[in-house]
Amino acid sequence: MEKVSISKILSATGGTLLSGNTDDFITSVSIDSRKVTKGCLFVPLKGEKRDGHDFIKDAFKFGASVSLCEVGNNKIKGIYGSLIEVNNTLIALQQLAAYYRSKFSIPIIGVTGSVGKTTTKEMIASVLGENLKVLKTKGNYNGQIGLPLTIFELDSSYQAAVLEMGISKPGEMDRLNKIANPNIGVITNIGLSHIENFESLENTKDEKIKIVSGENKKLYVNGDSPLLTNIENKSKALITYFGINGAYPYKCQEIYNNEEKTGFVLSTFQLRENIIIPCLGLHNVYNALAAIAVSRDMGMHLEDIKRGLLNFRNADRRQNILKLKNLTLIDDSYNASPDSIKSSVSILKNIKSIGKNIVVIADILELGDRSKEIHFETGRYIAMEKIDVLITIGKDSKYLSDGAKCVNQDIITKHCSDNIEAFRKIKEMISAQDKILIKGSRGMHTDQIVELIINEYNRA
Repeated sequence: MEKVSISKILSATGGTLLSGNTDDFITSVSIDSRKVTKGCLFVPLKGEKRDGHDFIKDAFKFGASVSLCEVGNNKIKGIYGSLIEVNNTLIALQQLAAYYRSKFSIPIIGVTGSVGKTTTKEMIASVLGENLKVLKTKGNYNGQIGLPLTIFELDSSYQAAVLEMGISKPGEMDRLNKIANPNIGVITNIGLSHIENFESLENTKDEKIKIVSGENKKLYVNGDSPLLTNIENKSKALITYFGINGAYPYKCQEIYNNEEKTGFVLSTFQLRENIIIPCLGLHNVYNALAAIAVSRDMGMHLEDIKRGLLNFRNADRRQNILKLKNLTLIDDSYNASPDSIKSSVSILKNIKSIGKNIVVIADILELGDRSKEIHFETGRYIAMEKIDVLITIGKDSKYLSDGAKCVNQDIITKHCSDNIEAFRKIKEMISAQDKILIKGSRGMHTDQIVELIINEYNRA
């Protein structure tokens, strides 16, 4: 982060300086008092269990230059340090990030979608990274708090930024757009993620297309995602479609798998070219097309793009294929939705092995009143893919088993109350050369199962 004066913080947030000097500077921003360093702005946020105002004193002890605080908060009594009073610390954090982003004229690429936004973000960053110094979203820093913190990592050395923009409720994309103000937007697809809050796929689409606003912005859209066709009347941005099943400017043909790589022919209005990506699954072809379209239109040479795609590595816990002793494990434990489950099952089936195909899935959260129905239909899909064993964990995941049994009576199903019980079932059923997929919503913590399997089956 580059220096920002307290006077600029006051201007950006509309805050009031209770104590301190307007000429002082900050060089970083933190919401965690334990991670504060010298020259830092501490932003105390109110959570469900803790109030960050309780840790302002600790933040100053660790070297913070200034702290925000909310109007009327009595917890700042007796604290000595530079304090800026604001109406709401979260909104102030976002306002400051929006100001800080405005200092940079580099390309900002925002990526959203119900499924695949993290992988697409990583692919775009990998490709652009062949020619440019690129800032990219790390971990799950893609929301109302994480996106501002990512913005503060910018400095004059960066030549582009690829930012994941995740939403779970109506109104959130407008706020993220104001913070990041991306020049370029990418929408991977529209699916059932967070349908409890959006209520309909149409509402989900209307929210996500707000990722860019203005006639001078570009929006890259998966044309094969049904709700994303013909959205020109919904957005003023210049829209470019990519996909497989239409006459798109960026299209792929002749898809094939080779071990743990996927190849396809890229077809544009100007050329045809063989492309290889170091991952499996049709969904990753779409992600690669998005990366190709963005980088090509930014002026990159095709050979650099191809090299960047080959150098792509997916983020942790997202369809990572791990080779253990006599076992193949797909760690996709970061999160789950009906669409991402389907894509992960397809990867499982594409890995060659003589063993069983085992799928372990915990509850898909935030589905609202449609949860039972969606779990049931997802289970039907799993059975149609001829999975041998389905182990489910949680409450509504039992409807996955019901749906699977409805299609295939021979599929072995086991329902478990928690991750430990699921691991015991896995140990009972697993044998040499098996392939096993672990997946579940983030709140179900299925990464615990992954670690247990690694510890158990990675032994010599």
